[in-house]
Amino acid sequence: MAKFLFKFLIFLAAGFVLGEIVVRVWHLTSEVPKRFLDASKIQRYIPKQQGYWKGGNHNWATNELGWTGTMPGSYENLVTIIGDSFIENFMNPADCHQDLLLKARVPEMNFVEAARSGVSFIEAMEIANSMDSLKPQLHLIYVNPTDFTESVREIQVHSDITQVDLTNQKVVAGIMKSARLKTMLYNAKFAYYLFQRFPLTDIKLNVNAHAPAKTVPQPDHSRYMKLLMQFVKEKYNVENKIIVFHPKVPDELKAEVQAAGFKTISLDSENQGEWTFVYDRHWTCYGHKQAADQVSLHLQKWLSSKQLASY
Repeated sequence: MAKFLFKFLIFLAAGFVLGEIVVRVWHLTSEVPKRFLDASKIQRYIPKQQGYWKGGNHNWATNELGWTGTMPGSYENLVTIIGDSFIENFMNPADCHQDLLLKARVPEMNFVEAARSGVSFIEAMEIANSMDSLKPQLHLIYVNPTDFTESVREIQVHSDITQVDLTNQKVVAGIMKSARLKTMLYNAKFAYYLFQRFPLTDIKLNVNAHAPAKTVPQPDHSRYMKLLMQFVKEKYNVENKIIVFHPKVPDELKAEVQAAGFKTISLDSENQGEWTFVYDRHWTCYGHKQAADQVSLHLQKWLSSKQLASY
């Protein structure tokens, strides 16, 4: 029995080593940078990290500010680009990021990104405040409808997302969450691959697997959107911020944001090809280029009006 156990352990160790080599060589897992909580209670990435996206076709890096994207050559005529995982954009190469795409289209301006998965609309406003020390001309804030609903604690509490408590009129910073097992396995690529491939949360008995899907009516959050916009208008400077709506954002939501005094840009993906991955709702390089084409037109108009006003 002891001999059998010894051989089994040797076989298990050899299999683990082989698995580790395969996962690292073929980049079977997506590496994700580690975060920290800054003085403004904003979750940023530890600066100057590097890693590969799943498949190893491209890598990513975090800059000295603790964000993804390329640092600008100058902070003159600076525009920040703020958003969630769409702008963070780990799934595409660096040259498909909005900062470089917009710089190529509007060379008179400089751009810097500040984005992270899970950023809500209210956290985007807090990030913009923290970036004001760089004296940007404008903040571009890219948003989906869920970025607004996830901002309001009265709709649903998300402890790991920065939200606003409208009842008490205060911003509640999100808490960094990191599964202890996930953190322990991060540097053991094969074990981390198994953790991602077969998460423990998926091991459950699905007794309703064959039950017909139910149509759940979407709740009306319009009252909370009005209160959210009222809070934002009173707490933040809206004059230097442009809200960039993703395609197909409801007109009612756009109207509420515009009524709060924001300048807005509505992206349009109709009849322009497929913006997103087949397996994922995030934008491909093509989608990012289309978005940059549309945003740059607005920036050029803004730049022209500013230049005319200076005469």
